Amino acid sequence: MVPMKRANETGRWNGPLERANPPGATIMRRQRVIVIGAGVGGLVAALLLAAEGLDVTVIERAAGPGGKMRRVEAGGLLLDAGPTVFTMRWVFEQIFAEAGATLCDHVRLQRAQTLARHWWRDGAQLDLFADRDRSADAIGAFAGAAEAAAFVRFCARARSIYESLRDSFILAERPGPIDLVRHAGFAGLPQLLRISPFATMWDELGKYFRDPRLRQLFGRYATYCGSSPFAAPATLMLVAHVELDGVWRLAGGMHSLAIALAGLAQTRGATFLYGREAQRILVSAGRASGVLLADGETVEADAVIMNGDVAALRSGLFGHEAQDAAGGGSNAQPSLSAMTLAMRASARGAPLVHHNVFFSEDYRAEFDDIFTRRRLPKAPTIYVCAQDREDDPAARDEERLFALVNAPAGRDALELSPEELNRCEETIFGRLSDCGLHVSATATRRTSPADFARLFPATQGAIYGQASHGWMASFTRPGARTNLPGLYLAGGSVHPGPGAPMAAISGRGAARRAMMDLRSMRPLRRAAIAGGTSTR
Repeated sequence: MVPMKRANETGRWNGPLERANPPGATIMRRQRVIVIGAGVGGLVAALLLAAEGLDVTVIERAAGPGGKMRRVEAGGLLLDAGPTVFTMRWVFEQIFAEAGATLCDHVRLQRAQTLARHWWRDGAQLDLFADRDRSADAIGAFAGAAEAAAFVRFCARARSIYESLRDSFILAERPGPIDLVRHAGFAGLPQLLRISPFATMWDELGKYFRDPRLRQLFGRYATYCGSSPFAAPATLMLVAHVELDGVWRLAGGMHSLAIALAGLAQTRGATFLYGREAQRILVSAGRASGVLLADGETVEADAVIMNGDVAALRSGLFGHEAQDAAGGGSNAQPSLSAMTLAMRASARGAPLVHHNVFFSEDYRAEFDDIFTRRRLPKAPTIYVCAQDREDDPAARDEERLFALVNAPAGRDALELSPEELNRCEETIFGRLSDCGLHVSATATRRTSPADFARLFPATQGAIYGQASHGWMASFTRPGARTNLPGLYLAGGSVHPGPGAPMAAISGRGAARRAMMDLRSMRPLRRAAIAGGTSTR
């Protein structure tokens, strides 16, 4: 059994974590942990705790694992309908290693050579590649030598931001601005200042790119955090480096990662209760002591990890005793929602790769529609994931296509009429056709902001937690430990933020903090038992 490890100064984890039951302790019974929610963060927490010998039970209201990393059916085909981009592979490699396993033994990965193909309505097309120099050549042919040179400088800047924040922020336990300064030290202050936390992403991109299409392309990375490039801090430019560092496709899709995490956790002894809903977090003697299920069953525990949007906790969805555990809710703006179409379809015309982006003509108007006017954008940017294609395969008679447009969250979004949603769907097909892609769907599964709100209660459709708008936004996400002893948080709405690798890091952080706190409690017996699954 491989012990859990710490993050060191290089962003890698080494050294054993303090175990809940140190050698030589008086042993009585295994400590029990409940994980609410089988999204990526909850799955990672459950896996690592079970690998350490704790008695872990995962409660998931859906019929299977994945959370937002979900899969839907359209015309007899199964499609990923959540995250479609796999990056920061090292995070998952180390998590699997800590659980005594190897990532590649559980999921099959293929590195993408083409990161994405980008289209504009005037017929312009630009590919970005895993190889920086190849991308620079493509940008030179697209927009000129000066823009290609600017791209190389931009890549160096994105890498610098990532390296400045990886250990001091991403892997740290909910740091504040002062913690970043302390971590950097006097010698590192110039480097820290170069991350430009007070500048917006859009303004900072303007210092590199004169071509508005390139500014638009790289500004889109803000949407990976559910934010607008016109309000998000320039620090989010680090996403460009993350993609250049590697994008992979998973055999069986992204959902196969959730299946692999859940399967390994079960092998390590975790029990999964699918189709069971946590109604209330129980509190006894001033600490979380278990969960009351919607069917009336009580499951006792020494610790509870809530892997769900923190808004669900703050809204009282898990009972008034735990309502204030994450602190008062900030006035932060909710993140983007989305309208998605999972399709069995034929696609003709524009040659698709796996990841494709069809840009709007007026990017600012698109985000003004979403965040200011609180409506579906009149001229949206459209992301299309052609899930059966690799870098440049030929079109098929029918294939799996997943289309997404950004949408507002909140009360107004939840009241979108069927007519508005139908118009948006017509707009998607019309704008794709204008760019040369003609899609004919034989089956379509639509998900609206209201649908996301039903899938993930209390979020009002926001699928990334709060928007990362303003330099302080990233510091207002709660960390793993709450104000209620024994209750911990994981998921994309807590530190370090949204996205599969970030949620995984949050799950590891919650497991680590729970283990450290449980160690101070009465020593209990480690005993290996087989895991299980229930879908009652």
